[in-house]
Amino acid sequence: MKISNHSAIPVYTIAGSSTARPLPEWLIRKRKRSLKHDPEFANRVELLQDFEFEEASSCVRSSEDGDWVMSTGTYKPQIHVHYLPHLSLSFARHTDTINETFILLSSDYSKSLHLQTDRFVQLHTPQGCHYSTRIPRYGRDLIYDRRSAEALIPSTGVNEDGYGEVFRLNLEVGRFMKGYEVDVGGDDYDTVGGGALQGGINTGSANTAAIAEHSHNLLAFGTSLGTVEFWDSRSRSRVGVLQLPSDASPMDSRSEVTALEFHRSGLSFAAGSSTGLIHLYDLRSPIPLLKKDQGYGYPIQNLKFLDSTSTTRAQTLEPKILSSDKRIIKIWDPRDGTPWTSVEPAVDLNHVEWCPDSGMLLTANEGRQQHAFFIPQLGPAPKWCSFLDNMVEEMAEDSNDPNAFTSSSGGEIYDNYKFLTVPQLRALNIDHLIGTTSLLRPYMHGYFVAQELYEQARLISNPDMWQEQRAKTIQEKINKERESRIRGNKKITVKVNRKLVERILERDEKNERRKAKRVLEKGGDDDAVGANRPAEGVDMVEEEGKAPSSGVFKDPRFAQLFQDEDFEIDEQSREFQAHNASTKPTTRIPRGLTAVEEEELAEHYESSTEESEDEEATRQRRRDAGRISSASYKKSGHVSQHPQMVVSSSIRKPQRNRDLSFGARAATMKGKRTTSAKNQVLSGDKEITFAPTQKQKPEFTDDTRGGRKTSRFKDRRSASGNTFRNM
Repeated sequence: MKISNHSAIPVYTIAGSSTARPLPEWLIRKRKRSLKHDPEFANRVELLQDFEFEEASSCVRSSEDGDWVMSTGTYKPQIHVHYLPHLSLSFARHTDTINETFILLSSDYSKSLHLQTDRFVQLHTPQGCHYSTRIPRYGRDLIYDRRSAEALIPSTGVNEDGYGEVFRLNLEVGRFMKGYEVDVGGDDYDTVGGGALQGGINTGSANTAAIAEHSHNLLAFGTSLGTVEFWDSRSRSRVGVLQLPSDASPMDSRSEVTALEFHRSGLSFAAGSSTGLIHLYDLRSPIPLLKKDQGYGYPIQNLKFLDSTSTTRAQTLEPKILSSDKRIIKIWDPRDGTPWTSVEPAVDLNHVEWCPDSGMLLTANEGRQQHAFFIPQLGPAPKWCSFLDNMVEEMAEDSNDPNAFTSSSGGEIYDNYKFLTVPQLRALNIDHLIGTTSLLRPYMHGYFVAQELYEQARLISNPDMWQEQRAKTIQEKINKERESRIRGNKKITVKVNRKLVERILERDEKNERRKAKRVLEKGGDDDAVGANRPAEGVDMVEEEGKAPSSGVFKDPRFAQLFQDEDFEIDEQSREFQAHNASTKPTTRIPRGLTAVEEEELAEHYESSTEESEDEEATRQRRRDAGRISSASYKKSGHVSQHPQMVVSSSIRKPQRNRDLSFGARAATMKGKRTTSAKNQVLSGDKEITFAPTQKQKPEFTDDTRGGRKTSRFKDRRSASGNTFRNM
């Protein structure tokens, strides 16, 4: 990827040969081994697969949806269709004759109309040539009127009435309609072939046509007489004739109109002549607003107003016009004709196509390879090759790259941009521009916004900003007058972060004293140590608006830290206290209670609780005195008709020892009386101790003989067969 133009507006050559005559195939195959070590060949960029023809290309168009590119060329005559999201050739189709020009009828490639050099008009679909018809005379150009579904074909020669014709092919009904009769000067009877159907060599013709399809749908036809005729497609009548001014001498050939283009608004149009002159007109005046010379004297082939399809982006971009002849492509300002940039390839150009809302230009040219140029300042890369933006930025930031268009460092690229995050864009009401304009360039967690757009958005979102700026200016003047007064010794004059400056100066002073003490201990000279310190009584007040000139204060990188209020350090913030734990806080944090204070508080709480419990018991006894007890109620013969559920507890009164400290609990236990074990009720705080004892074996009592009193097997039958043993 090389730079074709090293001016302030660089142009990158993405595809195309740098030589007018490419090498033959056999020589390329022979040099492939040597090209393997060529850095230029190794770093080449192939934008589209097989974006070339065997000999030359004649026309190239891009679809409205931005996904397809169709181009025609020779030899042999063929059509190439590229699918841009895949950057590859979709298909190639051969035709009978060379293509003059073509247009795309649909938003993609599925319907296209081709004008051939043998007077045939062919309608192509994805399946192939759908239909072909022939016109009476050779066509020069081809446009399409979407409102009436008519193909308009300006042609050479005249009809039987001596007028040139623009043929009308109605694609809805499928037949020719009565054409537009344009004055081209009549037939040529002086040369050989004059008066015939096609006319002689100098026979007049309608060379080009244009239509204002985005506005009033006015038709314009450029003739060989140097005139432009305007026709109304609704009434099919001529509404005006415009004669272009000619500076040619009588000995020179006549100036013809070779290119026409309407502005998107429909109020202005541009006309290019065969002598390389471009005239810019307002439809309300026959006098040209601007005259531009292409410079080479070749006929103008293409004129395009580089207007964005987005209304918002069109308002932020400067207007530009693209004009091209067979030698050069120029982009200039239509207001004053100032050149913006230019591209001069090594081969002759036949047609130039601009990819809308981008900085990409595609060309059909002589030579094998078709060219593709990328201009970053014109617009971003198309969506199908968005990687070009990153490649261009890397080339621009590399100071060692000879192809880099700037010699500045990488940090100076965005000097005219301001970095804003998404919440800041939302606060300025420009978040809807994300992804729609090159004025907002994504970077990290935000966007680089053009400085001019930022200033305008800030004025619109905050109309009272000038009052705030005025108050700030007045305050700065007041501070300046105050600082001009006589100050005491070591007065620090900084606008913000005064405590930070004091800490830095205090630290530097301690270091100086420590250094001086160390030098004196080694027997050094006191004057040499104190040479760098300020003399006694010297005022540290600096000039207005500047920080003290000590250490870090001299560095211009930190100048805004002591002048701009946006860099003020909030010492009360949690982040500052977390990073500076040793800093003494200005606000006092309440301390907690000690153990002794907690015990005193617990004793006071316990005494107040016992008093409240005694008062509650007294009130309960008085309340129960007037009631009938349950025992007397049962003695009177009343029996409860419904079962009652009674909840009993082993605890007589609620214990509050859980919330008391250990010292308070110990003091409470000393005052309680011990009760007997039988009257003591089990509670949750009772302790039971078990004393384990050794288990004793049972003792057997023997008789006087030391044997058993009874037999162990008394009730068991003897297994012996001796009956006398049991007697």
